[in-house]
Amino acid sequence: MVFIEVCVGSSCHLTGAPEIVEMIQNEVAKRALDDEVVLSGCFCLGKCNRVGVSVKVEDEIYTGITRDNFREFWENKVMPAIKNSEV
Repeated sequence: MVFIEVCVGSSCHLTGAPEIVEMIQNEVAKRALDDEVVLSGCFCLGKCNRVGVSVKVEDEIYTGITRDNFREFWENKVMPAIKNSEV
């Protein structure tokens, strides 16, 4: 099980948090990962950035997640975490 927290605080909300949440939900549904991922919102991960959203995957915080770099983030950070949790 992989825990993903998306910051929905003021700064991240304004830089696209709702869209990033939707993109994660779409990937989870498309790949049938409902039993592998727990997605939740949180307020401020302490890494506010003027560009993009802060997302915590397990114990790692990633900043600057946007629509443009979401695919790279998903493939290089989230999917490996999911694969490692299956072991």
